[in-house]
Amino acid sequence: MNKLRKLSDWRFIARFILSRLSVWFSDELYIRLLYRLAFGRKINLVNPQGFNEKLNWLKLNFRNPNFTVMADKFWVKRYVAKIIGEQYVVPCYGKWKSVEDIDFTSLPTQVFLKSTHDSGGGVLVDQGKGVDYKILKKRFNERTLNRKNWYWHLREYPYKHIEPFIIAEAYLDEGTGYEIRDYKFYCFGGIPRYMYITNKGKKIYENFYDMDFLPVDIWHGHERLRPEYEKPAEFEQMKELARVLSCSIDSPFVRVDFFCVNNRVYFGEFTFYDWGGMSPFSDLWEKKLGDMVNLENI
Repeated sequence: MNKLRKLSDWRFIARFILSRLSVWFSDELYIRLLYRLAFGRKINLVNPQGFNEKLNWLKLNFRNPNFTVMADKFWVKRYVAKIIGEQYVVPCYGKWKSVEDIDFTSLPTQVFLKSTHDSGGGVLVDQGKGVDYKILKKRFNERTLNRKNWYWHLREYPYKHIEPFIIAEAYLDEGTGYEIRDYKFYCFGGIPRYMYITNKGKKIYENFYDMDFLPVDIWHGHERLRPEYEKPAEFEQMKELARVLSCSIDSPFVRVDFFCVNNRVYFGEFTFYDWGGMSPFSDLWEKKLGDMVNLENI
């Protein structure tokens, strides 16, 4: 166990150093090095077979400029509203270039601020408790908005040309004190095949299910929550919405995410490279999921 921990720590440190030097490497070399550190083996980019191999092949060989719109947290709302309806989109109250530009008196008491080009890192603003400008300026400073480009982290092309803004969204809260659940559907060529439920909390759980909501023994790096989740009343609705949205995108794979709050479904995001193509599955599922990613028409 100690030997494995030391190996893991060594790879983590090496990946951190590599990420700091990212701009000095070509896309292919950077992906090859990252994959070797993440999986402990070389990546096959000539004839990719595994799920993560194929996702990384797609990064290099399939760059649809429309994916930038779908990765932009502001513009994707308009795209989704056009395809499935505005009722499934989390309301957005505006976008700004800096915290100083935001007039909080024109916003609801509680809003969720996040940047259009980043991953995670949102901030809940509750005006009833006061607006902490120091925290907001630290989170949404010039470096975060204008210098940080998520593309360089894992070479996910859709992020490369997103124009950075701050946006304010409606705060999703059921008022129960429980963490909001995220429902993530794996769609292959427009067909949802598997999904997992995860949570937004300090400790992350991931429970995978098939399209009949039967548990599937996929391990993706996070512990499974016990007992199992009950089948959501909105499961079939989310599955159909995932199908419609994924069919609108000409891609061998896309993950379509939803939230369900107070019995209402909201679109979360599109992800073209699940966990950046750098999170290992078991050999069985690496191959099984990989077989579902059809690269023949690329």
